Formats: sequence, C-alpha cells, structure tokens
Amino acid sequence: MEHSDASAPRRAALIGAGNVGTAIATRLVQVGWAVDVANSRGPETLQQFAQLTGARPLGIDTIGRGVELLVLAVPLANIGELRSVIERLDPGTTVVDTGNYVPPRDGLIPEIVAGMPETAWSARQLGVPVVKAFNNIVAGSLATTGSTPGATRRVALPVCGDDSLAVAAVMELVEELGFHAHDGGRLLESWRQQPGQPAYCTNPTITELPSLLERADQGAGPGRRDQALKIALKLPAAFPADVLTRASRFSAGLDRWKLTAWLATIRVGLALLRR
Repeated sequence: MEHSDASAPRRAALIGAGNVGTAIATRLVQVGWAVDVANSRGPETLQQFAQLTGARPLGIDTIGRGVELLVLAVPLANIGELRSVIERLDPGTTVVDTGNYVPPRDGLIPEIVAGMPETAWSARQLGVPVVKAFNNIVAGSLATTGSTPGATRRVALPVCGDDSLAVAAVMELVEELGFHAHDGGRLLESWRQQPGQPAYCTNPTITELPSLLERADQGAGPGRRDQALKIALKLPAAFPADVLTRASRFSAGLDRWKLTAWLATIRVGLALLRR
C-alpha cells in the first residue's frame, strides 16, 4: 500500500474491539502500522484493548481522518451506522469488511436472506466500494497462524471486491500479515467464503482454497451456517479453536486420512453430548 511519507508509519483505523478486531489490530501493529480504534461505547472503554494491541483509542466521531485503511469488525446490522465515518475518509481509502451475517444477532436482513452476499449489502449501506476479507478464519487463527512466504502449510485467505486497486491493496496486506492471498473474484462471488461454505474456518493452503471456493453451494449455505452456529453455541466458551478448525476441515472433505482430524471431530461430538 502506498503512503505519502515514507518515514511515517502507515495508519489504519479499526472499528470494533471484539476478538477479530483484537487479532487484526495486534497483527497490524506488529508489522509496523499505526492503528486507531473506536467502538460504539467510547474510547474510555478501550483502554485494555489499547494495552493489549498497541492501538490508539479514539471517539467514533473522529476516527477515519488521515488513514489509508479502514477495517470494519462490527456486527453486520450496525454497518449502516458508520456512514459518518465513511464521509470523513480521504479519497482512495481502502475499506475492508470482516463481518458475517449472524441472524440471531443481526436480525432479519431481507436482502441477505434473499441471496445478496453479505458484503455486497454492506457496500450498499455505506455507499463506497468495500473489500471482503478476514471473515472466513477464526480470530485465534488470525492472530497466531501467520507464517513467512514459502512456508509449507501457509494458510490462504480469499479476498473479494470490485475495485481492483483496493483488492490489490488488501491482498498485499494479507501477505504482510502472514497469509497467502487469493483473489476470490468480484464482490458478488464473496458468498463462497461466507459461513456454511467449505472455505469457512478450514485454514486451507493455496492449493486447497480454490477447490473449496469452487465447491461452494449458495443454496445450502444458510442452512449449514445455522447448523454450525447451533453447534458453536452448545460448545463450552473455552473450546479450543484449533480443534474446531480441524473438525471443519474434516467436514469439508480435507484431512480425511489424518488421525488428528478424526480425533477433533470426535472431541466436538463428545463436547456436545456433555451439554
């Protein structure tokens, strides 16, 4: 990503201080970005987040000025409330949506229920091009599984968008944070990386990811998403994310001959039986 002053750190803004926001802010700071963060409750509630990540808490009414990257890590239903932030952005600022539609949390969004990809809906609410990325990996993996280029099991992440410059910028960012970036196509194709699809939370390699995206089933996705959500809600809060990822890989047809995948699937089943 280009920035005007080579001596100054690149500056990003992040809205949302949940698990995904924490992971992204931490990694951005680690690779040299200056990060501003805001949430709906005010900067006084973000002191612990700032200490943990190195981000600078700001009020939502000031965030967005002078940044080259805006990352949205908020519930999908709240996206429309961020129009004022969008209006403060400098021309050419890249906007990334990391969110997923969770009906019990977000309520009924008719356009998405009818089949509109989630970030296509977000872009319509905001009135600017939006890139979809970082939504198909759990926060724990996002924080810890980044690796150097050429690593044998480097996780690949899809990036979708309609603005070629913005997509290129986000793909560069994905690589910088330690993942293999894969161009997932136009924003209308981003449903392939949504919850309920094979590429969701399976930590695929770059050789595995294209096939998983190709195998996506738009009609079956919502039902699979809702079933996976029911399972997640029944699991203990501290259930290991890496076990869920291994079980997800097994469910997606990966690692069928690996003992660790079988054991992870059995462990999930036993945890559900105990609830």
